Amino acid sequence: MEHLINELYVYCTDLVINLANIFHLSYYEINAILFCFLYPLLIVGLPVIFLFQKVRLKKLKTDQNTS
Repeated sequence: MEHLINELYVYCTDLVINLANIFHLSYYEINAILFCFLYPLLIVGLPVIFLFQKVRLKKLKTDQNTS
């Protein structure tokens, strides 16, 4: 299990380094963008999208039953 975790860490670190090279930014800037902006956006955004979809699905089911 430890080997898998180490491999995953190395892969993610290489990914961030490659993204930094592609976008001509530093490793720390890419890390900040990922973990200070995108990750919190996903944490907040995905439950909001889920709730909107749940409401839409419920509305579609009630519209289908009344027809």
